[in-house]
Amino acid sequence: MGRAVILGNGKLTVGLNEIGMVHDFYYPFVGQENLTTARSMHHRIGVSVEDSFSWVDGDDWGCQVDLSDGALVATTSMVNPHQEIELGSTDFVDYEYNAFCRKIKITNNSDKPRTVRLFLHQVFEISNHGRADTALYVPGHNYILDYKGRCSLLISGNNSQTNRSFDQFAVGNYGLEGKSGTYADAEDGELSGNTVEHGGVDSVIRFSLDLEPGKSESVDYWIIAAESQYECEKINEIFKQGLFTRINMNLLYWNNWFMQCKPLDNVPEDRQKLVRKSLLVIKAHCDARGGIIASCDSSIYNYGRDYYSYVWPRDGSLAIWPLIRMGFYDEAKSFFNFCRDIITIEGFLMHKYQPDRTVGSTWHPLIHNSVEELPIQEDETAITIFMLGEYLNYSHDEDFVRQMFNGYVVPAANFLASFVDQQTGLPHASYDLWEERFLTSTYTTACTYAGLLTAAQMAQTLGKAEVATSWLKAAELIKNSRAAFTNPENSTLRKGILLDTASGDLTYDNTLDCSSFWGAMIFGYYEPEEHSLLQSTVDTMIQTLGLDRVEHSGISRYLGDYYFKADHEDYGNPWIVTTMWLAQYYIRSSNKYQAEKLLQVTEASTLPSGIMPEQTSSKDRSPISVTPLVWS
Repeated sequence: MGRAVILGNGKLTVGLNEIGMVHDFYYPFVGQENLTTARSMHHRIGVSVEDSFSWVDGDDWGCQVDLSDGALVATTSMVNPHQEIELGSTDFVDYEYNAFCRKIKITNNSDKPRTVRLFLHQVFEISNHGRADTALYVPGHNYILDYKGRCSLLISGNNSQTNRSFDQFAVGNYGLEGKSGTYADAEDGELSGNTVEHGGVDSVIRFSLDLEPGKSESVDYWIIAAESQYECEKINEIFKQGLFTRINMNLLYWNNWFMQCKPLDNVPEDRQKLVRKSLLVIKAHCDARGGIIASCDSSIYNYGRDYYSYVWPRDGSLAIWPLIRMGFYDEAKSFFNFCRDIITIEGFLMHKYQPDRTVGSTWHPLIHNSVEELPIQEDETAITIFMLGEYLNYSHDEDFVRQMFNGYVVPAANFLASFVDQQTGLPHASYDLWEERFLTSTYTTACTYAGLLTAAQMAQTLGKAEVATSWLKAAELIKNSRAAFTNPENSTLRKGILLDTASGDLTYDNTLDCSSFWGAMIFGYYEPEEHSLLQSTVDTMIQTLGLDRVEHSGISRYLGDYYFKADHEDYGNPWIVTTMWLAQYYIRSSNKYQAEKLLQVTEASTLPSGIMPEQTSSKDRSPISVTPLVWS
């Protein structure tokens, strides 16, 4: 499971798996409408030399995938010692055109001249369930066209030395009528030349290269996505000139993007590369229309009911936070505009959204204990206000915030101020940030408190302090009611409470949860002199889990976490997010020794390309669940 690299330009997004094969292909929205058959098959690369044929995903190949720390450009190394063939690929999604490109260098590592045939296989599902797609060969222009409705995919390439295009092709069926796929046609080294098929379709193209011993040649390969065949052909004329210029233009584009970044002088030199790679992974999940996808790794669908390729307002806000702090403001403004466009009349945000602004799937019911309730996580509304305040603090862009204030901040803050139980003085129950439990959680309360204060501060800055009276009153009430979250038996923070609105009874959830101490700390819900409560919560969690376990693999979300729970785990798998929260706590507690240990744990859990998973195994730190998780 997982993607070693995610490449994209905000409209076309491509995920490469751990051996560098195309596994996800999203267009025209990031994370929406995956045009591949990722649940069953990735695209394939094959090599035929003399009487030997092999697919790169076979056992004979050794593959490594990496991401540049200065551009959304990947490098894939593929070596087959038995065939004495080496492939090196430079992969990118063009910043200007919706095109996925690979410049593949083929090296003959033998001591004799040989003809090497390179096969590139594509399998798309443009329409639902792989029906009614058409793939055909277009003579004259020499390309394969895969299309359905307003989506056209043009597949082509050339030998960058001779400027010759592919010399053979085949189009066929995949995934219906018992047909395994046209890729099998390549395994004898020759392609049938079948020109058209419809239904579930795939295609293969072949490049033939005569290589002297130890010599190399390159093949340029691209897949162009557009609304029509005509648009594809216009872009194809540009790429026919070769990828060398496009690679350099893309490197220049990303260099200019990084020019916005504040200096990394305060980051140790050996960690600056990982910082830059992390920024690129976040950027790859930013849709051009503002949404920020939680993860473009579709392999989760093989293990559950849905993808992570949605816009959670919480995940998006926390992903945009480091970009804001480091000077990348355009992505932040697009995200805030997205939030403004999706907010309800009542002033709250729903569970999650698709990048086209439609509401995403949910498992939150409209009824809880026979009472109608909002199917929301209130922290998602609050965090967006808080993050807009962070944008203002760092960018000083009052004009943009003023544009957002009446249409977004006012209704959202009014909702937060009104969504309070008078008996407790605390926010009414909603689903927690882990999307599992319906209660008034410590985390959501702390986040709501910060959202209300941030809204009031923005009102003051913009000369509209009079509208903030109810917000400040609600924030003060929430602050003064926080004693309900203390478990008196061990002086730790509870996960939360639940008020029975009919009887007035309170139910306490005493689960030790990382979000409780982190939310209380990061949102200023507890004063520094009250941090003994946070310390007691942290110490109790670590004592329960075992210090050696935490220092080796990190910390789980909460004690008893069952999500993707491994058989050998009693307390849940470590998460990157919560491990870093604990590191932040240690830094604020002047315990940099323990913080450094957790940073090292996270680095050890990171793929060479800089990709970080959601969870890891406490045994060997291997990735569990989606990889990457943008939040990580």
